Amino acid sequence: MKKRILRCSVILFSMFFLAQTAGAALPVFTQMAAKAGKAVVNISTVKTVTARDSLKRFIPKSQQGTPFEDFFDQFDQFFGKKYQQPRKERSLGSGFLISQDGYIVTNNHVVEGADEIKVKLREEGKREKGYLAEVIGTDAETDLALLKIHSKTPLPYLVFGDSDTIQVGEWVLAIGNPFGLDHTVTAGIISAKGRVIGAGPYDNFLQTDASINPGNSGGPLLNMRGEVIGINSAIVASGQGIGFAIPSSMANDVIEQLKEYKKVKRGLLGVMVQVMDDNTAKALGLGVNRGALVASTTPGGPADRAGIKAGDVILAADGEAIDDYSDLTRKIGRLTPGAKVSLTLWRKGKRILLTASLDERSAEGLASEESDTSGDQENGALFLGMSMRAPHQDELEILGLQDIHGLLVVGMERDSLAAEAGIVPGDLILEANQEPVNSLNDFKKIVKKAKKNGVVLLFVKRKGQNLFRSIPLD
Repeated sequence: MKKRILRCSVILFSMFFLAQTAGAALPVFTQMAAKAGKAVVNISTVKTVTARDSLKRFIPKSQQGTPFEDFFDQFDQFFGKKYQQPRKERSLGSGFLISQDGYIVTNNHVVEGADEIKVKLREEGKREKGYLAEVIGTDAETDLALLKIHSKTPLPYLVFGDSDTIQVGEWVLAIGNPFGLDHTVTAGIISAKGRVIGAGPYDNFLQTDASINPGNSGGPLLNMRGEVIGINSAIVASGQGIGFAIPSSMANDVIEQLKEYKKVKRGLLGVMVQVMDDNTAKALGLGVNRGALVASTTPGGPADRAGIKAGDVILAADGEAIDDYSDLTRKIGRLTPGAKVSLTLWRKGKRILLTASLDERSAEGLASEESDTSGDQENGALFLGMSMRAPHQDELEILGLQDIHGLLVVGMERDSLAAEAGIVPGDLILEANQEPVNSLNDFKKIVKKAKKNGVVLLFVKRKGQNLFRSIPLD
């Protein structure tokens, strides 16, 4: 009996100890929420829109220019001017003060196109106080905006932390105004870093499971020291516990430029880069699939002036490794025009070091890979599933070339290795494994030598753009 009582006592004590230990391991956010919450603001905007403007926001980009969009045009014509009467559209978002003199950070999409922006914040002894805000500057590419309010007294503010040092699994706190419920606090962890979600050319989001909902946009994501390590920006509408925040390491640079120039000045390297794959890396003699493969350079641009060539792989910028083409875009975009950047390249099996002086990138954005095209179906010699021949002079003029060289792909066997590699009729093969191709015999000799590596890398011209495509040979 005594043994049984002793055993039960031990079990109960163990359970109590584990409960106390588990409870002690969980963080308490009360003080941080109270202090940081004073600097978080509620942003309400008013802008004038027509009913047509509101409806067109719901037309997917993939449906623009289709009968689906024509329906709205016909609807517009049928209802006439009454349908186009302007109306006031109101929206809510969040933001936070970053200085005692009234600078506020929020998302660009919260204030974009607004005719009037009102900011409300809590003050000691008062429920809330409202201010009219002016837009200092915006940056659509990173979805950031800088506002300014004027107060006779110093305002509470938050400071930026280092998002690069935060680890997956660390606790974070989000504060905002979801669905208009002001100063809502939610907690969670960093779920992932470096997320690319297709929001823009500089995607590098922090992912968190702290609850983020419509209205949270522009609010801060805080680490356990109360520092801003992210700006809440996007959600997955169909998912739960999946929110995204712009990392502070990116936001801080953008905000400083908006404060000084009212816009963001970004460096331009002047290269068109494309996605690398394992076969391409193997064909180039790289041990691992990483880096940004240069398809072409802008004539007279920074890369061209520095001596960068098509076929080079950019492995590092200023000593920082480049993982892929999007990583290069982000790193160059964080540099200012006129900055000198040291680039480590892989060229024909060797590492070389070059320095480029950056130009200013225009708002048009970066060049992207062209879509498939079709070409002349005149018969040609068949090899690797491709029907090829020498190009005609008029075809070279269309492609922007003067010298007759290369092989024009005029046909393709279905399910061939070349087709699977993305080669299409109309492509002009200029090089194979970085050796010029002037005839079918040249091509066959290069492919024969490439069989020991099991892959051949083709350099092609398509619709005026240079591309690389790798074909496995085993």
